[in-house]
Amino acid sequence: MFFRRERPKHLTFDDHISAARAAGFRAESVGGRTRIDRNGIGVVLEPGPDGIPQVTERAGVVMGKEIGTLTDGGFQKFFTTPSGKRKPALAEELKEIHNFQEDLREALGLTTLYNESLGTVSNLYIYDRVEGRDSGKHDKPWETPA
Repeated sequence: MFFRRERPKHLTFDDHISAARAAGFRAESVGGRTRIDRNGIGVVLEPGPDGIPQVTERAGVVMGKEIGTLTDGGFQKFFTTPSGKRKPALAEELKEIHNFQEDLREALGLTTLYNESLGTVSNLYIYDRVEGRDSGKHDKPWETPA
C-alpha cells in the first residue's frame, strides 16, 4: 500500500532525440532518419524496436552535407564520404569522435558497454599493399577439394 513501485516509463524515439537536444546536440530529420551532430562530428540514427535509437551511419566528421566515415588505409586513417571525398584523420578528430559517441549514448539513455568505450574503431579497413583483397570471391585453401 505505502510502497508502490513506479511504473517504468517507455520512452519513444522522439523522447530520446529530445533528451539529446537538451544535452547540447543538434538534431535534424532527414528522410525518416535523424542526423545528430555537435562540434563537426555527426551520426545518423533511426528508430529501432521499442523506440530505441539505432545507429544507421556510424559517427564521423561532417564534411559538407555528408558524414565522413573512418577508413583505415594501413599506413594512415582517413575520413571518406559516400560521394568519394577523402581527408586525413587527425588525432584531435578521433578523440572528438570518441567523446561524441560516449556523450550521445549517455544523453540517449543507452547502455554503454566496456569494450565500446575503449577507443575509436574504423568503419572500413583498406590496406594499400593488398589492393582488391576485400572485393570479389576468393578461394580459401581449406575449402578446396583435395
